Amino acid sequence: MLEKLSFIEKKYEELNQRIMDPELVKNLDEYQSVMKEHSDIEPIVFKYQEYTKILQELEESKELLHSKLDDDMKEMVKEEVKGLEEALVNVEEDLRVLLIPKDPNDHKNVIVEIRGGAGGDEAALFAGVLLRMYSRYAERNNWKVEMMDSNEIGIGGFKEVIFMIKGKGAYSRLKYESGVHRVQRVPETESSGRIHTSTATVAVLPEAEDVDVDVQDKDLKIDTYRSSGAGGQHVNTTDSAIRITHLPTGIVVSCQDEKSQTKNKEKAMKIIKTKIYDQVLSDQQAEIAQDRKGQVGTGDRSERIRTYNYPQGRITDHRINLTVHKFSAVLDGELDELIDGLITTDQAEKLKQNS
Repeated sequence: MLEKLSFIEKKYEELNQRIMDPELVKNLDEYQSVMKEHSDIEPIVFKYQEYTKILQELEESKELLHSKLDDDMKEMVKEEVKGLEEALVNVEEDLRVLLIPKDPNDHKNVIVEIRGGAGGDEAALFAGVLLRMYSRYAERNNWKVEMMDSNEIGIGGFKEVIFMIKGKGAYSRLKYESGVHRVQRVPETESSGRIHTSTATVAVLPEAEDVDVDVQDKDLKIDTYRSSGAGGQHVNTTDSAIRITHLPTGIVVSCQDEKSQTKNKEKAMKIIKTKIYDQVLSDQQAEIAQDRKGQVGTGDRSERIRTYNYPQGRITDHRINLTVHKFSAVLDGELDELIDGLITTDQAEKLKQNS
């Protein structure tokens, strides 16, 4: 590990020199690439420098113990050695985590799809609850939410809703939310007070950039039609809604939330590219998952990952056996305890693989 860290430190020094070169700025793509690499390894270098400083202080303190010291001073130095040894272990652990290979998509915005599953109207209402939960979480992180497409049922629920969350680190936090979310509660229409179980499926996709996916016009079939649902006088007056089919993959995306056909097309294309990119990622992750049975990251979306139990006021994440009782707070977007638990477990699994 130390050999690898020494190499990274030298690389960091080289990048520092390159950033100072005025010629680099003339090539924007290369400049951005260098700056990103510099930013990615900087935390590792700073932690390694902290490690070497503690190591040096520890060696000096141990040498001091071999010199002639009175009892009080010797006891003080021993305590110092003990504290430095503990600090060294902690910094070593931090370094191991920092050296885990990064997910190249962690910095990206996300497109989130929520679909009501089993449970009819109750499932659609729960999809609306999840939409609000993620919107509030985005708000807490100063991220921006942009609606892409939705299919409302008229009572505050959604058969399907697609939205984008823009912000630094959005995918690194939200990628763990993909899967089946189960809700247990008594519907308002249930006179006997029986608890119903419904589900909603969440898919969190990293936004595809143009460099990630090349979509050819010849591979697209584009249909226009009149929008339906909410929209006032605009509904059924112009062919503003867009349906795009990507012929090679069979992926179909519809957008009708905007009044402008151009804007609907832009949003639909963004979703198409993201879904194609996600398909490529899913194939890659399936191969990785065969070697990593304990994976908790972007797992199988058909897997039940979390249960929201209204009568008992508890939320359980089944992947890490974590139950929290801050029910209202979580539904209001306080997701950090659950997400931090998932990240910690995922890092522990990766550390096992790398050891």
